[in-house]
Formats: sequence, C-alpha cells, structure tokens
Amino acid sequence: MPFNHEQDKKGASVKFPPPLVFLLFMLIAYGLHTFSAIEVSNLSSFRYVGYFFVALGLASMLMASISFKRAQTNIKPWKPTTQIITSGLFAYSRNPIYVALCMITIGIGLIVNNLWISLSFIPSIVVIFYTAIRKEEVYLENKFGQDYLAYKQKVRRWF
Repeated sequence: MPFNHEQDKKGASVKFPPPLVFLLFMLIAYGLHTFSAIEVSNLSSFRYVGYFFVALGLASMLMASISFKRAQTNIKPWKPTTQIITSGLFAYSRNPIYVALCMITIGIGLIVNNLWISLSFIPSIVVIFYTAIRKEEVYLENKFGQDYLAYKQKVRRWF
C-alpha cells in the first residue's frame, strides 16, 4: 500500500507521550514503596551513581533533541517526520531517547533509595515498545522504505 500525505499528518500515530509513561510507572513505584519499601542501599555511593545516570540521561536527551532540531524534523512521534536521523546518538541506537529515559528512571531510583522506582523502567519500556516503538518503526518503514530498512539493519534498537 503506497504511503500517502493523509497518513503522514499523524506521524507514527502515537497517542500518549512516552515520557509520561515513564512518569506514570515511577509514580506507581513510589506508591508501592509506601506499602512495601525495597531500598537499594544505604551507601551514599549509590546516590552518586544515580546522579551520574540522571546526568547521562539528560545529556543524551539534549543531544538527541539537538539532532532533531538540526535535521528540522519533529521529535514528537505523533507529528510527521521529514527524514531519518542517522548521526550522533542515532548512529548507535535507534531509540536513544528511550534509553535516556531508562537511565533517568534508574538514576532517580538510586538517588531516592527506592528499588521500585529503579525497576519501573521495565514496565515502562514494555508499554513504550507496544504503544510507540512498533508504530514508529512501521511508520518509518512505510515512509522511507529501503533507507530505513538499511538503517535498521545497521543500528541496534537500544545500543
């Protein structure tokens, strides 16, 4: 089926902003912690590792955002994409923003000493895979064809 302009208006048709999925599961994890606390460690070194993960995740988000801006394409998956980004972090991961959100989630859990929050990246990424990543990949394959398939063959999903 040929790709048309009407299909492109909605981008990948992702309905819910992926960062909010991570936030929702972190809030659920915080609630779980009030009923059944599972601490990571009382060692302050874990807190520093958490800060490192958050900083690395935020830096990755910034770098990915800059790549989108330079390519003059939309970062929002419910808007049309004008081109495939293959440079910067996208040369190593097809989903560096989702990897960054995982790092931030793990880091926040370490900082606040809450294993539930650190582990909340797991259900978050499962939901993101089914509600965003699969739709994004179908959209990009339909829009860019062989160019996207070649990129997909060359670059791993995560890292």
